[in-house]
Amino acid sequence: MAAAAAAGSRWLRSCCALLRQSLPVLASGRTRCVARLRGPWSKVAVLGFGISLSAIPIAQKHEPGSLSNEALIRRAVSLVTDSTGTLLSQTTYALIDALTEYTTAVYTLVSLYQNYKQLLGKMNTKEEDAVWQVIIGARVEMAAKKQEYLKLESRWMSALRLSEMAAEAAYQSGADQASVSTHNHIQLVKTQVQEVRQLSQKAETKLAEAQTEELLHLKEEEPPLLAEQQEGSTEETHEAYLRED
Repeated sequence: MAAAAAAGSRWLRSCCALLRQSLPVLASGRTRCVARLRGPWSKVAVLGFGISLSAIPIAQKHEPGSLSNEALIRRAVSLVTDSTGTLLSQTTYALIDALTEYTTAVYTLVSLYQNYKQLLGKMNTKEEDAVWQVIIGARVEMAAKKQEYLKLESRWMSALRLSEMAAEAAYQSGADQASVSTHNHIQLVKTQVQEVRQLSQKAETKLAEAQTEELLHLKEEEPPLLAEQQEGSTEETHEAYLRED
């Protein structure tokens, strides 16, 4: 029994020594195995995380409020004020041009009346008729110029109302610069048109004075003509009475 126990003890010590020699090899093998497994999985994990980040949509940066409704309205109303301002400028230019031509026609007629008055008594009947034909032609020309400027004045008033509405819309939309610019433009064209209107009104006043003088002159010529007609009528009546006798 003692020999068997001794033999078992020696076998056990031999096994332990063998295990101690084998453990470093097993430990290093386990470490290498774990390292091999850890390497690919860590790469896969990193790659998967990158793919997941690239799949997330990133919004582009825009200026704050650049695409808001208020911004779009202000942009649109600025375009409207620009368009109405262009229309107002064009109609103002056309109206001023027409008013200037009308004023020139009025002064031409005034000058003809004045020349006619100075030449009275110095012309024969044929020359006087020729002057009156020129005066009548000047009247027709003046009437045509007046109709033209009245038509353009109606268009100008419409363009003015549109500009005023556009300025109000710009103010309500918060486009303060467009509103102020439009109001200033409106005041400018009003002043320009008013100045030309004053010139035309002054010309019309002079024309009215010239026509009044002409009427007074015609009234002064009427009594002698009536007296001559009455005298001729009396002589004819007297001659008829004598023939009856």
